[in-house]
Amino acid sequence: MNFKRFFAVFKARNIEFFRDRSALGWNLIFPVLLLVGFSFIFSGDGRPAYKIGLLVEQGQKESAAQITLRQLRFIDFIDYSDLAIAKEKISRHSLDLLVDYSAQRYWVNEESPKSYLVEKIFLGQQLGQQPVFTRLQSSGKSIRYVDWVLPGILGMNMMFSCLFGVGYVIVRYRKNSVLKRLKATPLSSFEFISAQLLSRLFIVMFMSTVVYGGCNLFFDFFMLGSYLDLFIIGALGAFCLISLGLLVASRSKSEELIGGLLNLTSWPMMMLSGVWFSLEGAPEGLKLLANFMPLTHLVAGARAVITEGATLGDISFHVNVLLLMSTIFLVLGAYLFSWNTER
Repeated sequence: MNFKRFFAVFKARNIEFFRDRSALGWNLIFPVLLLVGFSFIFSGDGRPAYKIGLLVEQGQKESAAQITLRQLRFIDFIDYSDLAIAKEKISRHSLDLLVDYSAQRYWVNEESPKSYLVEKIFLGQQLGQQPVFTRLQSSGKSIRYVDWVLPGILGMNMMFSCLFGVGYVIVRYRKNSVLKRLKATPLSSFEFISAQLLSRLFIVMFMSTVVYGGCNLFFDFFMLGSYLDLFIIGALGAFCLISLGLLVASRSKSEELIGGLLNLTSWPMMMLSGVWFSLEGAPEGLKLLANFMPLTHLVAGARAVITEGATLGDISFHVNVLLLMSTIFLVLGAYLFSWNTER
């Protein structure tokens, strides 16, 4: 690999992006507008739906009281097998009530008004039944919806920048015969793809860092984990999405086709990757489908670092999946890559 040729392409692509003021402005303004909008829309005490966590053991048969509780309308019931994780959820206001039927106890969050109301509903439903539950308390700082949705918005913005920023550029180069002319130079396909990938990675991480840092001055985002871990999972997610963009554009011939393919790729991820709402309690088939999407692991990993203080070891599943997907996308993209517009 000739680093002089590689750096020349890397530098040229960065200059091309930063000179395009419309693209630069959109990448800066779009996520900020979303964050500002959601901070006003959801500036109250949280989302209206109540959530009750139920501690269950594998193979455990539900009691009649538990079945009756699940029949309550307008309440989401989420099963947990790990007590520590469930208690962390209620301490961060992600759950309104946590019930352990096997030990006849339940937890409330004294700082949450929703927890107070759900407790009254639960006690009313248990009225006259035996045995009596033991009341336990939990506390913790509330996570605003804008804090919870932050990883999703930044991840979504990174996804569009990675997919469309790479896909459209390569197709435009191919359509305008730029790739054909580059093929006549000593530049190899590996050097060109590597330069495009690293250039877009630098641009995406730079823009995301600027947006996060700037908005943090006004919103004072909730942060329990390490900023370094957050940067690493963000870079891995961006690398995976860029690799996917390279794969989609590897043989595309027209901007109309690449537009359709990129929309087909991005919209399911935006709707099913936990950007706007949690997938906890969703059907298993839907969660399985979401696990095949890179954005799911980027958002879930970043959200765990921010709201739960998770380390890279704690989110190793998401890290490993992103690395595996990146490898598959890069290998397929390099194998299918075409310089020319001719079929």
